[in-house]
Amino acid sequence: MRKKILLVEDELTLGDILKERLQIEYDVDWVKTQSSAFEALKKNTYDLLILDVGLPDGNGFNIAENLKNISSGNPHFIFLTAQGDPETRLRGYEAGAEEFIPKPFHLKEVMIRVKHVLDAHVSTAQKIDLEHCSIDLQGYSVHLKNGHIEYPPVKDMMILKLLVEQAPRVVSRDEIINKVWGQDKDLSPRTIDNAIARLRNTISDADEKLIRSVRGVGYQWVIAGT
Repeated sequence: MRKKILLVEDELTLGDILKERLQIEYDVDWVKTQSSAFEALKKNTYDLLILDVGLPDGNGFNIAENLKNISSGNPHFIFLTAQGDPETRLRGYEAGAEEFIPKPFHLKEVMIRVKHVLDAHVSTAQKIDLEHCSIDLQGYSVHLKNGHIEYPPVKDMMILKLLVEQAPRVVSRDEIINKVWGQDKDLSPRTIDNAIARLRNTISDADEKLIRSVRGVGYQWVIAGT
């Protein structure tokens, strides 16, 4: 089944070029405003959103930040923007962006990044085989090569499962708290750091090749080969 993409871009020439190229491989709806994007999301379920940051009646950040309230699905999204400053990029990643593509860009770059995001989420393996162990995300256990089975704290495994499911997107600390602890306002930032440290120790990830820290944003599960 073809993946479905919502393209939100107000520049007519650019939008037309992107839609023409994308629809060769995907089903594409193209809208030009924030309000039109909200309407499309209420009526349809998408696998991916491509969002221009600057829109006539709002911006792509508003769309991303309100997805849970307006969409029944859980689409991934990519930002397009002429603003390449660190603050803009940081807000995009905090909103949950998987890719951030500055304008001007090469059309082939967009296609490669779209394919990368969609392919990464075709299926999330419930078991992950690593050099030193095998992780059972469904059974919340880690099977070491010596035959011993570790059962890390449930919250630790919930964090790991979230990172794997959202890879290659960087998952913010706020999202981890909301998804794992349920908006616990009294939670110490060190709680997440300690959980990540325990996970790294359990899966022999001392060099942080699997769970990557992104300073000021959060954590990322690094897909093999990326």
